[in-house]
Amino acid sequence: GIPLIAVALTLPWILFPTPSARWLNNRLTTLQGWFINRFTHQLLLPLNLGGHKWAVLLTSLMLFLITLNMLGLLPYTFTPTTQLSLNMGLAVPLWLATVIIGMRNQPTAALGHLLPEGTPVPLIPVLIIIETISLFIRPLALGVRLTANLTAGHLLIQLIATAAFVLLPMMPTVAILTSIVLFLLTLLEIAVAMIQAYVFVLLLSLYLQENV
Repeated sequence: GIPLIAVALTLPWILFPTPSARWLNNRLTTLQGWFINRFTHQLLLPLNLGGHKWAVLLTSLMLFLITLNMLGLLPYTFTPTTQLSLNMGLAVPLWLATVIIGMRNQPTAALGHLLPEGTPVPLIPVLIIIETISLFIRPLALGVRLTANLTAGHLLIQLIATAAFVLLPMMPTVAILTSIVLFLLTLLEIAVAMIQAYVFVLLLSLYLQENV
């Protein structure tokens, strides 16, 4: 009868250690600093200097999503990132920001993306319509990808865990095998939680790259 939401609320404090004033920090802070540096470096490598202003925003978003996804794997917790409303709320404004930057800084190049070079004349109207639709589908794809991957993983864990519980009194051997599958699936879900957060931010940086 212990509410685990208390644990879920206090856990982020453990995840983000406070940096000390000393030159050499403890191992955890050093590891975290190294991870954030590597991630930011990888993300900003293809971007020019104009896109580097987004460094703090994109890195914070990545850490935010990873934290939410990972904490949602704890029992008796709720994962906000399985809700399409939250994911679209993150995806649409950020995607729109990249489009507006492109339209403001280099309108010709931004509109040029709607028509690939060397297109035959009869195909021009069709291609412009297709490219416009694909541009507007981007935020939807960002939000739905994150929602669908996490929801599917949680449902699988739920189903296999229920199966293991039900099978335990009847067929213990099968139940043990199911539990092993459940353990492996949980490891996979931890990986998915990290990868999906990375993919979300990576795609945003690619949209930004097109527009700066």
